[in-house]
Amino acid sequence: MKKILFISVLGLLSCNRNNQAHPPIGGVLSQNDLDVSKNRMKNLNAQERMHIQEWIDGQPVKYYPTRLNYWVNTEGFDLREKRPDNSLISYSYELYDFDQTKIYDEPIERKDAKFGHFDELKAVENALRFIHDGEEVTILVPSALAYGTYGDEKKIDNDIPLIIKLKAQ
Repeated sequence: MKKILFISVLGLLSCNRNNQAHPPIGGVLSQNDLDVSKNRMKNLNAQERMHIQEWIDGQPVKYYPTRLNYWVNTEGFDLREKRPDNSLISYSYELYDFDQTKIYDEPIERKDAKFGHFDELKAVENALRFIHDGEEVTILVPSALAYGTYGDEKKIDNDIPLIIKLKAQ
């Protein structure tokens, strides 16, 4: 019995020594760690953009790239006049993966949100600057502009690009 216990402890210790320690969220990272993370995100973004473009090529609807690195189904969308800071907007959106599976049953809704004072996905906030009242647009978003490397800690995993159907009321 002592031999089994000794071998088990020895096995656990030998497995544990190869684990790399990671600093906590908000912890200090070395320049090398930051460079590795930056390169990972750059490569991930390039792969996601390639996969999204392949998906677009198979669709009957045309999508147009924007300056913020997402696509929208309205030509010249981000060349429109921007809504100013502190203006109010009510909107809703639904989230889909690229298999076109709806992620949440209910849309995410905001009433009378004030620009410059609300926290939203980068791509959604940017698209809201250009959308007209009553207009509905579909945006295709790489994970870096969606929920990134952590996901939403509910149904959306890390590094998931999204299809967002956004409507301004």
